[in-house]
Amino acid sequence: MTDTGFLALVLALVFAIYGIVASIVGGRRDLPELVASGRNTIYVVAGLVSVAVAVLLQSLLTDNFNLEYVATHTERSLPVLYKFSALWGGQAGSLLLWTIMSCGFAVAVTVAFRKSALSFRPYVNAVLLLNIAFFISVVLFAANPFKHLWHTATGGIVSAMFQPAGATAIVPTDGQGLNPQLQNYWMVIHPIALYLGFVGMTIPFACAVGALVTRQVGNTWIKLIRKWALVPWLLLTLGIILGSQWAYIELGWGGYWAWDPVENASLLPWLTATAFVHSITIQERRGMLKVWNMVLIGLTWELTLFGTFLTRSGVVESVHAFAQSPIGPM
Repeated sequence: MTDTGFLALVLALVFAIYGIVASIVGGRRDLPELVASGRNTIYVVAGLVSVAVAVLLQSLLTDNFNLEYVATHTERSLPVLYKFSALWGGQAGSLLLWTIMSCGFAVAVTVAFRKSALSFRPYVNAVLLLNIAFFISVVLFAANPFKHLWHTATGGIVSAMFQPAGATAIVPTDGQGLNPQLQNYWMVIHPIALYLGFVGMTIPFACAVGALVTRQVGNTWIKLIRKWALVPWLLLTLGIILGSQWAYIELGWGGYWAWDPVENASLLPWLTATAFVHSITIQERRGMLKVWNMVLIGLTWELTLFGTFLTRSGVVESVHAFAQSPIGPM
């Protein structure tokens, strides 16, 4: 059953790559059928990633300790709410959550733009699929939550997706449990809000790329993405506020938390996004700041990736940061 989640991600990556090529070629050569195929690929990829998330969540809730991720982030006595939040309590699961959120936003904007932005929509789809394909690749090749635990022929314990030669499967009687600092109700909702804010910035960025490629840098794309910029900004604001409450309760930082490098990583894109949501209003009303808006949304999206790298590469030490892993180079 758990291998189904891995297979779904592999298929999702294949379809995402096809969708990128189909969208770009269809847009460049004005082939509506190919553009439509690329657009429909977004639905297929979202469905496959949803299968992977459902499989991992089911494994967490049913204590399938043969999976390394389940064994290291849950235990039998863990309340169901925290078993659910264990989905994003570890590196691999949180990246999978990031991926499914990217798919959700991509599906939402595809439905919303089905009758508008026809000229640059193929490039928007290509950017969205490229973003999704990248995070699927990270999950598959650097932080795979579907690795099993195995006893090797020499008596050691390894985690691997497929059975090593001479190895036998291990099913521990119990898991290690979730980090006690993460067993807090703020940590159940804080990462969700923060990730939605981060991932949501991909939509205005993708539209900006589409506008640049088709040389439509006027107000058309600004009118389309106003709410797609405002909603992620609000969610990012909420996520930062909730995170400060968690820090106050769990870490005793006295409410002052901005010195932490990971918290700064979430604040940086918030600052540029705040400037962006104000600046696009000026462009729409007065036709000014066109180049500045492109710079702001590009910088905002880049800073979300930088924050992701900072948190997960092991380059900084923080109570928020994940351990050293192969994710950094990717």
